[in-house]
Amino acid sequence: MGNFDPASDPITISHLNQPTTFAMLKKTIWEMGRDTVEEYRTKGKLPLVVVLDNVRSLNNIGSVFRTSDAFRVEEIYLCGITATPPSPEIHKTALGAEDSVKWSYFANTLDAVKQLKERGYTVCALEQVNGSVSLDRFEPQPNGRYAVIAGHEVNGVDQEVVNAADLCLEIPQEGTKHSLNVAVSTALAIWQFYLALR
Repeated sequence: MGNFDPASDPITISHLNQPTTFAMLKKTIWEMGRDTVEEYRTKGKLPLVVVLDNVRSLNNIGSVFRTSDAFRVEEIYLCGITATPPSPEIHKTALGAEDSVKWSYFANTLDAVKQLKERGYTVCALEQVNGSVSLDRFEPQPNGRYAVIAGHEVNGVDQEVVNAADLCLEIPQEGTKHSLNVAVSTALAIWQFYLALR
């Protein structure tokens, strides 16, 4: 013990109880080696499109852009009342991810769903419905292409959009509240797809 290499050795409980020879110093932005916007755009993307169905909060929209950038989401479809860049309020939480992540606008979410299905995507609404699939039990196919729809902060995904989806994914919850913030829900769904499709 004491010579643990965090870059190559798996961390176990025994490591946590032993003195180590490295300091857990926070990385600088230079050590993280992030891509420029131009470099990022040339990289392969996760076969996942995020659809925002009438999301009203610009902070939530910006947060979804930032999460989508982190996990190389292919594109974001902004639908209905969902605002589009450029916007100072979106930028406040996106921190420039609105420039790196490809996005398109649709006045009607059903038009976006139709286009995605025509392009061979499996469309998943992120919603609490009878017959939903628990997100933690959903297994995306490695060669599949997916779209996940997140909805309005109060009303969720519109029922007509739910009806048009191939399936609904539901995030299991064990607390007293009935739902999660839309940006948080979308981030959890993106992470699940990222683990399966990266």
